Amino acid sequence: MPRPEGKVPIVSLENDVVRNAPLFASLDDSAAAALRASMSPVKIGKGSVLFSEGAEGDVVYVVVEGKLKLGTSSGDGRENLLAILGPGEMFGELSLFDPGPRTSTATAVTDAKLLSLGHDKLIPFLKQYPDVALNLLGRLAQRLRRTNEAVGDLVFSDVPGRVAKALLDLGDRFGKTTDEGLYVYHDLTQEELAQLVGASRETVNKALADFAGRGWLRLEGRSVLITDVERLSKRSK
Repeated sequence: MPRPEGKVPIVSLENDVVRNAPLFASLDDSAAAALRASMSPVKIGKGSVLFSEGAEGDVVYVVVEGKLKLGTSSGDGRENLLAILGPGEMFGELSLFDPGPRTSTATAVTDAKLLSLGHDKLIPFLKQYPDVALNLLGRLAQRLRRTNEAVGDLVFSDVPGRVAKALLDLGDRFGKTTDEGLYVYHDLTQEELAQLVGASRETVNKALADFAGRGWLRLEGRSVLITDVERLSKRSK
């Protein structure tokens, strides 16, 4: 029976998402299909921990659906978010080149579907397709660049500036343009947003209230409607 016009198979959509991951960037369709076939599906519920900081790990993951957060914690229980990840993004790749303790904890922000690939399956593939290794190294370089940038922001940027920058980054990756502005359903609590910018919840709430009072955005639970991207962008500098 022919498929109704305009319908796209779920499998096709998932494959399109996976193909966006750096792991697949330089592969032709046949090589990508072979790599995809060697990966294992993983489902994780909202709030569940995929792996913990300090645990041994030699597996890389690609997000197919949902969102996850990578974070670290201090000895006194304080938490810091390093990244929020969504469909098409990859994490855990450091363990492929340097198997050892995980440097962060991965927790599901929403129900999520992932694909996993172990070190033992990837290494032979890298030998056959060395361009994949270059893409992975490029991904690690981007992460290091982002880490250096985040350190610089903590030193030189105030909390409102960091909040503005975080919202724009979330908007760039998860936002949708509407008639009213850029709608960003980030799924984060205010505490998690505070952890992402390295500040207290109270200080972040004050910054958000100030932005809302100026008419730059509108808060809507675990989402935000950015109504003035230009002014928010200037404040993030």
